[in-house]
Amino acid sequence: MIEFHRRIHVSLLTLPDSMASPVSGLFDVFQSVGLKDLLGEDAPSDPPFEIEIVAQNRSVVGTASGLPITPHRAIEEVDRTDIVIVPAMMVSDMEWVTGRYPEAVEWLLSMHKKGATLCSACSGVLLLAETGLLDGRDATIHWAFAPTFQRNFSRIRLRLEEVLIVAGKREEFVMAGAGASWHDLALYLVARHAGSATAQAVARFLLLQWHKDGQAPYVPFSPPIDHGDAVVGDLQEWLKAHYMVASPVEEMVHRSGLPERSFKRRFTKATGFSPIAYVQHTRIEVAKRRLERTDDSVDEIGWSVGYEDASYFRRLFKKFTHLKPSEYRKKFRVPSPSVFASDTE
Repeated sequence: MIEFHRRIHVSLLTLPDSMASPVSGLFDVFQSVGLKDLLGEDAPSDPPFEIEIVAQNRSVVGTASGLPITPHRAIEEVDRTDIVIVPAMMVSDMEWVTGRYPEAVEWLLSMHKKGATLCSACSGVLLLAETGLLDGRDATIHWAFAPTFQRNFSRIRLRLEEVLIVAGKREEFVMAGAGASWHDLALYLVARHAGSATAQAVARFLLLQWHKDGQAPYVPFSPPIDHGDAVVGDLQEWLKAHYMVASPVEEMVHRSGLPERSFKRRFTKATGFSPIAYVQHTRIEVAKRRLERTDDSVDEIGWSVGYEDASYFRRLFKKFTHLKPSEYRKKFRVPSPSVFASDTE
């Protein structure tokens, strides 16, 4: 059991764009760590964390959904803290506009300078990136925010396949990916400061989970279509209905009317994917939907998307999703509501 001489101060930075559920969820997790009635013998001898919600001022924060949250203090009142967490935010049109929260950015810089660990959940990393402290480092985020992140912060390496990234000489930057990855962030911080046994106890009691496979199984294939190349755009549209043909790249070369090398160079420039990689991503994306929604065998699905060699399809599927097809089906297939109905007779 870990003994604590001083509580670790955690500041949840809440802004008008913040989503309410990660704020309340993270607050509840850190509050629960010191509750012996809940965690039993795995609870620390003393509550290790002191958690509070902070905002730009003491006014009620409306949050992105309109659910009000009352902060405990304004950031100008917080001279020092151990951990800052920027929870997920929702912005209009999924487009981040820099410079909207200059006071918060300056406060983050000040807290980092004084030794704080800076953390983000999901799109909260967009604000963290404005500090410039992540330049040259790896980061992760919800894939839907990847385009705006890359447009605004090209010096940061985005790794969408990762659900949790820890960076910095002091490991002072901790970033979690999409949606419920705040679970991973919370459990990581509990394990880091209160021990693995306590983190496991919290996970059991609150039914939290580690997303040990990363984000790769979740990330959809969303290629750019607004690149302005009409020839490539027509071929992308054609491939949606003909991904299963025997030689799709050769067919696209023929349809483009371009020399093969010119076509491949132009296609890659427009989409960011080589033609063969684009075909593979398209086929695997269709296979994912069929695993989720049909009872077809893995071999049948592989054949239906264009792979006669079932073993090759399985290897490719795992390369792209980090899961075997059977594992993917088990993880993502939503059971019928009747499965949960109890027999009352």
